Amino acid sequence: MFGLTFEKLLIVGVIAVFLLGPERLPHYAAQLGRLVRSLRDMANGAKDRMRNEMGSDFDDVDWKKLDPRQYDPRRIIREALTDVDPFAEEAPTPTVARTSAGENSAYLQQKRGREPLGPEQPAPFDSEAT
Repeated sequence: MFGLTFEKLLIVGVIAVFLLGPERLPHYAAQLGRLVRSLRDMANGAKDRMRNEMGSDFDDVDWKKLDPRQYDPRRIIREALTDVDPFAEEAPTPTVARTSAGENSAYLQQKRGREPLGPEQPAPFDSEAT
């Protein structure tokens, strides 16, 4: 949380002990305890209020399934891309008009295993490229 480790919190605690002194430390420790207790009561109150407002649906919710730490963006994207909509109408397969490839197309020149270009030869031109 906020990049704080146990060691950093311990150092802050030791500094607080020196700054506050032994006279005021018990008072501030009690205030910290009351703050933590009130935060816990607020969280429990919110949970109880949700349970009262949602009724029996609250018990049916799978809270572990909704935990944001378990989400893997790669898995979510993979599932979103591979899902097939069962209600979608089948699209007709597109027909592609085929034309005969020209002899000077860059693809055919490369496929024939043409020698590398010399320093004075122009680059191959593909007349079918868009």
